[in-house]
Amino acid sequence: MTRNKRPLDGVLLFDKPLTLSSNTALQKVRRLFQAEKAGHTGTLDPLATGLLPVCFGEATKFSNALLDADKTYRALIRLGQTTTTGDAEGEITGTCAVALNEPQVREVLRNFVGEIQQLPPMHSAIKHQGKPLYEYIRKGETIERESRRVTIHELVLERIAGDELDITVRCSKGTYIRTLAEDIGKALGCGAHLQGLRRTAIAGFRLEDAYSWPQLEAMTMPQREACLLPLDCLLQDLPVLELDTAQVTRIAQGQRFAIDTALPDGKVRLYHAGRFVGVASLIERRLIPDRLLADVAKSAACAG
Repeated sequence: MTRNKRPLDGVLLFDKPLTLSSNTALQKVRRLFQAEKAGHTGTLDPLATGLLPVCFGEATKFSNALLDADKTYRALIRLGQTTTTGDAEGEITGTCAVALNEPQVREVLRNFVGEIQQLPPMHSAIKHQGKPLYEYIRKGETIERESRRVTIHELVLERIAGDELDITVRCSKGTYIRTLAEDIGKALGCGAHLQGLRRTAIAGFRLEDAYSWPQLEAMTMPQREACLLPLDCLLQDLPVLELDTAQVTRIAQGQRFAIDTALPDGKVRLYHAGRFVGVASLIERRLIPDRLLADVAKSAACAG
């Protein structure tokens, strides 16, 4: 029996399981909630697990806010083995004996903290002439790539045991953890690949607050809805600007206007009578509409 889809707004912190792609996980969750519209805020590979914020309805308008956010991962690295893909999914291309002690490893890891250069892997969704790189590598083609600057804010050695290296990484957007694993292996002189990956945080969101598929499946619909976070949880880094009725009507009608505020230039969260209504840009004390909730714009149109 086909379930009816319904309008639903909010953000779910989902603990993506192993082997599912981010899109497959998204569609499973969307069907479970019977939501008309849903999107996620950052892809995880099928072999990676962990935090995947799912945005329903109006929340999809603001999901880009998390794309630039710092992310934290727990990574298991297999030392002494390199693969075609840089992770456990690829074929082994080389092996090397591993004889390392903890001080050696800590010294090497220190060199990766801060701003570093990374060469994006061929097995990635980065576009070249309109096609993702992984489509070229499937045909045996290798495309020349440029190194990118990324930032490793924190790199913590959790455990080293034989040929397994367990680390926690807090990094900027665009960081490839499989590339980091390979580069660490090179620096250690034994080679390495990424054996397992779990995302534990995005900005202020934490994995311990996420829900797994079995948990959600066992709930009633009202219980699932109670798991949703409000739309403005995606925008907590933005300053708040409270509008009066006339101002919110003007901004919803697409007008730009001067406003008396001490806030600095940049994006702001808009509220009216304590209710979140959208996002605007503030430039030299002029308010410029950006993204607003649909019912706010509709109400303004009716008022006009």
